[in-house]
Amino acid sequence: MNLLTHTGVVFGREIKPHLLSPAGLLITMAQPLVFLLLFGPLLPGDGSPWQWFVPGILVMLSLFGTMASGYGLLMERGTGSLERLLVTPLSRTAMLLGRVLKEVVVLLAQAVLITLVVLPLGFTLYPAGVLAGLVFLAVLGFGMGALSFALAIAVRKQDSLFWAVHQTVLFPLLLLSGVLLPLDGAPAWLHTVARLNPLSYVVDAQRALFRGDLATAPVLHGGLAVAGIAALGLYLGTSAMRRATE
Repeated sequence: MNLLTHTGVVFGREIKPHLLSPAGLLITMAQPLVFLLLFGPLLPGDGSPWQWFVPGILVMLSLFGTMASGYGLLMERGTGSLERLLVTPLSRTAMLLGRVLKEVVVLLAQAVLITLVVLPLGFTLYPAGVLAGLVFLAVLGFGMGALSFALAIAVRKQDSLFWAVHQTVLFPLLLLSGVLLPLDGAPAWLHTVARLNPLSYVVDAQRALFRGDLATAPVLHGGLAVAGIAALGLYLGTSAMRRATE
């Protein structure tokens, strides 16, 4: 019960600025919306491109959003806010969980808004599949957010190092996941490398779910991928938070 209570306290502290200024949700959606509205119509194909492209954009939203969330922790370290928080009776695990849950809630709110935006453009809504896709997205966001906080603690107060690692990891994951372009016609070596990227399985699962295909092999593989990312993030994030001293 203490862990749940402490997590709720941290979550409330973190979500309050977003509730007071909801326009921030739209600002962080700007880049995915640009890709969605300007790049999506250019995709080849006989049918609507949205069933293929929207799930990938939601994964991109998770990468750009939750993977950058650790920067807020760096800001708190710089101002001394985190140092004061660490000496309170709050559980260190709750300090991580509350922050990550806030990122997940923001991510889901943005994902719902994007889904609503494309409905008039020809996107076909499969409610059960979209709901399952949002669950996958929440688990992915949880893992990525926790990994971002672990990175922020590891680099201490070196903002430039945080962003260097962030960008070095982000773009290969993004490009090799098939978010922007299909990888079916890629060279054999590139296709092999892409298969080593766990996010490629997540993207395939999201696309299957948004087509309404729930019980398929891509969904199973994507579920295993997001579960592995979440477990790794939880382990590294809680371990780093427990070792944090300032």
